[in-house]
Amino acid sequence: MPLYSARTTTSSRDGGGSCCARISPRPASAIQNARASSEVTRQFWCFSRARYNPGQVDVPLGAWYPVKAIALLLAIAFVVWIRWRTHHPFPRFGPANQITTVRALIVALIAAAIGEPPAPAFAVGAVVASAAATLLDGADGWAARRTNMASAFGARYDMEIDALLILALAILVWQFGKAGAWVIASGLLRYAFVAAGWAWEWMRRPLAPTRRARVVCVIQIAALMIALLPGVAPPASALVSAAGLAALTYSFAVDTMRLWTSRA
Repeated sequence: MPLYSARTTTSSRDGGGSCCARISPRPASAIQNARASSEVTRQFWCFSRARYNPGQVDVPLGAWYPVKAIALLLAIAFVVWIRWRTHHPFPRFGPANQITTVRALIVALIAAAIGEPPAPAFAVGAVVASAAATLLDGADGWAARRTNMASAFGARYDMEIDALLILALAILVWQFGKAGAWVIASGLLRYAFVAAGWAWEWMRRPLAPTRRARVVCVIQIAALMIALLPGVAPPASALVSAAGLAALTYSFAVDTMRLWTSRA
């Protein structure tokens, strides 16, 4: 009989059955199989932790990232607080403005990524956060109409958050090497429009909101989001960014002509 081999037999009194158990004659093979199974299990567990546990994902957050995000959010809150006290026609801040404030928080987190290492995780995070902020863009207007608290203050607050989001995305697209520095013009057009109002009084006149302006704003944000995706590389990312910039330039040109023709 081979070494390490044994057979045991247990029979009932009437001899009606038996139960056998065998110990393998080659225990080294079983041990190797067990070790291989253990290694596969360990590798799967490590992969699962890295895949599904956010704490295991290597995102190169700089030490200044939270400082930048908090500072930007406080700056937005300060400006909003000053203008709310003098321009808001209602005693309450209102649910619509609260939704816009949530959007401001999201945009601050996106803008704080400027200057951080251009890691794909940042790009994906910025795209997901931008999508969330864009979806909420329609919710604040609905809430304002639902509660009868629509105001010029709320419309301006919403517009400036959109402008800041576009500027942050444009800088990130340039920072990630998806387009040249010209793409930052997408985010600067709004501020150039405001600066022109300081020079010419007719540029400061209010404009009624239009569907065309809302659609172009969404197109511009979507174009920058697509360009920022890790799977989209130049020249495709540059072409998408250029298309968004062209649409936004056209919209601002139309608005400028509207103001020009109504200056008299």
